[in-house]
Amino acid sequence: MPASPSLLRHLLHDGLVTAAFCCAIALALTLGGHGRWDVQLAYSLAIGLPSWLIIEAGRFALSGGSNRWPRGWRGVLLVLAGSGCGLVLGTLAGDAYSGHAQPLWSSPWLPSTLVITLLAAAAISFFFHSRAQAQQLALQAAQAQRDAAQARLALLQAQLEPHMLFNTLANLRVLIATDAPRAQAMLDHLIDYLRATLGASRATPLHPLREEFARLADYLALIAVRMGPRLRFSLDLPAPLAPLPVPALVLQPLVENAIRHGLEPCVEGGTVRVQARLLEGGARLQLTVHDSGAGLGSAPQPTEGGTHFGLSQVRERLATLYGTAGTLELAPGAQGGTLATVTLPLPTP
Repeated sequence: MPASPSLLRHLLHDGLVTAAFCCAIALALTLGGHGRWDVQLAYSLAIGLPSWLIIEAGRFALSGGSNRWPRGWRGVLLVLAGSGCGLVLGTLAGDAYSGHAQPLWSSPWLPSTLVITLLAAAAISFFFHSRAQAQQLALQAAQAQRDAAQARLALLQAQLEPHMLFNTLANLRVLIATDAPRAQAMLDHLIDYLRATLGASRATPLHPLREEFARLADYLALIAVRMGPRLRFSLDLPAPLAPLPVPALVLQPLVENAIRHGLEPCVEGGTVRVQARLLEGGARLQLTVHDSGAGLGSAPQPTEGGTHFGLSQVRERLATLYGTAGTLELAPGAQGGTLATVTLPLPTP
């Protein structure tokens, strides 16, 4: 099976580090009066690189292809075996380069060469081992952060869904006392909405924007049973934006807020418009909910921070998923009412 690009990059990086280490050893030996620079470099590279390759190959074989180092005596034996093989092969190659004909075992430099080789192999192996451990700890920490963020998202969403349900049931209770047939129709819509929403929204923190608009259409149809002609709405989702990933139930709390604090205080009701569009050449997605209702001056809701449960939950979920790149802003509408704007980054293709 061919090597993966990540494995090749890993081997190239470690090979360059080993070669730089060998160059430093050759420079130290040259400065110590052990011979010419080119000869010391030839011996150092010829010994160091084979030793590293043998140790690296043995490490991958013993760890099953992972980035972990073998523990205990296996790791020590691997370093000794790699150093010994590298010493024999590298000395033969160095002798061929320098023109020395004296056998390795009778050379007066054998003890010092052996000590230098073992120390160098142990040092570079310890460096790679420590780096692998640091990378493993970093991966575990990142996974723990992702798990914590996922748990937080699940908690926020679990809080948001009952909040919507309780508000709807409270409205249903009022309607039962005043108009039983409409209450029955509203209950049917509620059952359909819950069946389509609760299971899908808990499957993942993100889902396609078309599903968010579909659930929003169900919710508005549910509320229209109670409000009748006082509620008018429009949903504008361009087809190219339909598959884009967005947080589940990010729009419904904004629409609920627009109806409850914008349209319901007005005797004549009003209109809710929901729109999606791209910003900055497709790098960011903007979702807007505009109502023609009472406006911020008449509704007890600030433009910063948000005291209403649904707004605060949306802000927290955006912050958990996107950090400061995901925002929710409330502002007066250009033609009256309130404009809620969600802006979030899109994943790079």
